[in-house]
Amino acid sequence: MLSIFGVASTGVNFYRSSLDAIAHNVANLNTVRARDELAVQRQVVVGSANESPAPGIVGAGGVVGSGVSFRVAHGSSTEGRLVYDPEHVLADETGYVRHPDIDLSQEMTDMIIAQRGYQANLAVVQRATEAYQAALRLGR
Repeated sequence: MLSIFGVASTGVNFYRSSLDAIAHNVANLNTVRARDELAVQRQVVVGSANESPAPGIVGAGGVVGSGVSFRVAHGSSTEGRLVYDPEHVLADETGYVRHPDIDLSQEMTDMIIAQRGYQANLAVVQRATEAYQAALRLGR
């Protein structure tokens, strides 16, 4: 049962990293670059389930989940979007500057999902702790 803490902690770390990436995206939402520079890229946390064979225990597909592994990936849109702002300091001769291709509503939606995932994994840790404490009380 100790592995439940390991599984839940990988979930907590995954969603914490997701919240960090979302914070980066929102913070750079209005970061302007010159037209000939690359825009700030959107960060996304990509995860996959860790599965390991467990003797005597068979889960879906003959493996047991053992958490999640993840990495921070950058969005595919390196160009960003061009905005006409001839008064901006970084505007080129035609008056364009480059903004990141980040959608605030998508970031807020992702933030809610990440917050709830984080809370759910913390709840697993709390319930497992309560179960261990109850088992210890039974042993007295």
